[in-house]
Amino acid sequence: GLLTRLQTSAPVIQTPPSSHSFSQNIPSCLWKLGQLNHVAIAVPDLEKAQAFYKDVLGAQVSETVALPEHGVYTVFVELGNTKLELLHPLGEKSPIASFLQKNKTGGMHHICIEVDDIKAAMTELKKKKIRILSEEPKIGAHGKPVIFLHPKDCHGVLVELEQA
Repeated sequence: GLLTRLQTSAPVIQTPPSSHSFSQNIPSCLWKLGQLNHVAIAVPDLEKAQAFYKDVLGAQVSETVALPEHGVYTVFVELGNTKLELLHPLGEKSPIASFLQKNKTGGMHHICIEVDDIKAAMTELKKKKIRILSEEPKIGAHGKPVIFLHPKDCHGVLVELEQA
């Protein structure tokens, strides 16, 4: 009858066996990608942004730290499982100043992901034709080596890798 026809004409959806986990499709590397460390947001008014996260949302907000080597002031907003990094220009040659010229109200600037071996990551990424924006790692806001990957090689996102 009708029930038999419905049962035999229903599409069959193939599911991979449980032994085929997602991680098996990831090529092995000499380095490992870790957790999301932070999402960085460029802000035109650092004090207003600090007040928003602290007073309006109730987040724990760090003091402002100047990083002259990177041309930024940074503030970290603790979120429990990750952080937001508020960035504000330090000096006229700041990359954040040029970002804010194009994005007057601010916006997401980059994401930062931890790696267990930044030098091995650099070597392998260069072999894979991913451009790194500096020849050597610089010391980042957490006092650890960092590199930035060209956004055109990362689907439009500026990616920072930080030594875990």
